[in-house]
Amino acid sequence: MVTNGAYRSIEHRVFFNFTKERLSIATFYSPRLEAHIGPAPSLITLDSPPLFQRISVADYFSKLFARKLNGINDMRIKTGND
Repeated sequence: MVTNGAYRSIEHRVFFNFTKERLSIATFYSPRLEAHIGPAPSLITLDSPPLFQRISVADYFSKLFARKLNGINDMRIKTGND
């Protein structure tokens, strides 16, 4: 979302495997709840309009934890081509 689609990330899930070790390294980022997230302004141009809406961090987390987000697609701006 922040890269406005320039860099793609796959959504994934992890399945526990009893026969193999798994190492997870978490990196945390804690934006202020009153901040907004969306495409970086430096990546928005006339040739590359925003593909995702801006939303407050509080609203994003609220929807995420209520399971009301269908991945990043719920943030995508709807166009006539969708």
